Amino acid sequence: MFDEIDRKIVDLLQRDSDKTVTEIADAVGLSHTPCWRRIKRMEEMGFIRNRVALIDRKMANVPMTIFIAIKAPRHTADWLDAFREQLRGIPEITEAYRLTGDTDYLVRVVVPDIEVYDQVYKTMISRLEFSDISSSIAMEELKFTTALPTKYM
Repeated sequence: MFDEIDRKIVDLLQRDSDKTVTEIADAVGLSHTPCWRRIKRMEEMGFIRNRVALIDRKMANVPMTIFIAIKAPRHTADWLDAFREQLRGIPEITEAYRLTGDTDYLVRVVVPDIEVYDQVYKTMISRLEFSDISSSIAMEELKFTTALPTKYM
């Protein structure tokens, strides 16, 4: 489905989606039109979903990252639907995952300070029941990327 040229195109776009088709074509050894067709095909098939701007969190005044480990009180479709709805309604929640193991869900929150986090926490616990909820404040971001590995494509 994808070849080495596609992988190179994706690597370039993941690093800088503002690159022109001509710049990408030159970098991967294609002319403009075949390169454009490959990008267009990946967009049409939904492989390339969006092109976004990555915002500096500190400049956006949300430098603090907090991870919330959640245990659900019950594992029902109704509870999960309510939890999903709650996640959508809190913009400070940027990621959420259902897990295996002792913790059922892991949520990533970005906020300006602990006071705002406390408001987010209180909002969460007032809207939905949890069996257990604990927070960990990230001390340092060691790695952050939105780029996916392309070698498996």
